[in-house]
Amino acid sequence: MAVGATYPRGFRAAGATAGIKASGRPDIALVAAERPVPAAAVFARSRTAAPPIAVSRRAIADGQAQAVLVQSGNANAATGARGVADAERMARTAAQAIGAAADDVLVASTGVIGVPLPMDLVVAGIDVAAAALAPDGGAHAAEAILTTDRGPKTAQRDAGAARVGGMAKGAGMIRPDLGTMIAVVTTDAQLAPEQADRILREAVDRTFNRITVDGCASTSDMVALLASGDAGPADEAAVAEAVAGVCEDLALMIVRDGEGARRIAHWRLSGAATDADARTLAYAVAEGQLVRCALHGGDPNWGRIVAALGAAGPAVDPDRISIAIGGIELCRDGVAVEVADAAALDRAAALDVVEADIAVGDGPGAWAVWGSDLSGAYVELNAEYTS
Repeated sequence: MAVGATYPRGFRAAGATAGIKASGRPDIALVAAERPVPAAAVFARSRTAAPPIAVSRRAIADGQAQAVLVQSGNANAATGARGVADAERMARTAAQAIGAAADDVLVASTGVIGVPLPMDLVVAGIDVAAAALAPDGGAHAAEAILTTDRGPKTAQRDAGAARVGGMAKGAGMIRPDLGTMIAVVTTDAQLAPEQADRILREAVDRTFNRITVDGCASTSDMVALLASGDAGPADEAAVAEAVAGVCEDLALMIVRDGEGARRIAHWRLSGAATDADARTLAYAVAEGQLVRCALHGGDPNWGRIVAALGAAGPAVDPDRISIAIGGIELCRDGVAVEVADAAALDRAAALDVVEADIAVGDGPGAWAVWGSDLSGAYVELNAEYTS
């Protein structure tokens, strides 16, 4: 069954086990078009971005790509000149295996930072993946890109006669900055490179750039969009909406899969002086450790939210703050509101998805962020990540 990145026509995918992960799980994923196609990508703006990011930035500069290669289990980050050479070799190996040019292959790596790649294993795994490419290989590729994820993440939407599909990975070290985590989105709509770039950036701004798990930005984030054109011309607005829909589905899967997460929250902030201020304030709440602890426990402790707002940076008038959980008002103009139905409030705070509205005044600035809670399991997992 064609799912995820192979749901649109004109793409094949595969996953392979190269032996990079000690667990023995699949660790090489390849998604390929039949020829170079219009493409776009966004990348982490981290100043310590991994070598594959630099290699892929160069590759996408001409607005086209034929394949995306993702290797999991090792981030190939903080690996210096060797890391760059290894990323370039990955691209060349995949290109040779599928009959493409090396600069038409985007590469991404995810996993432990600071460890050189075992290139003999990687090269052999790429050859296995290339030989296994199939139109129904989307599920296998989605499995092969995982690290601490609890399961694969795929999504697909229709845009008239055109199709859009995608896969993503991410559960921890999630704090968007232009692009986030690793995601591959495909469509069979006929697009020009500039259309693909515009559609992708707008979708990322609406979706991946509005989530957080732990406030920790990665060295290896990339979101790519490839358009095979096999469905012919399509309405750009319809395709854009479908791409945004796939990105939103994948983004919310990442938040729900936050390492050790029990529940997530949709933090909607309004009334700030500007959208930029609202964004800063919303993330300060969503990423506040004490706020996340309260979320984990289903505790409607709005005082934690007030504290996070005050320390965020933008000017906030404490006498203008209002907070509601699940539509139940807890704080108005900076002071507590008597809750008539405490049981209803407890239920709203303990839902799998908590809806929270925060107003800080009557300014035009607004932002919304999806965020995960903070659990003991998150601490345990990350305390032992390399051991």
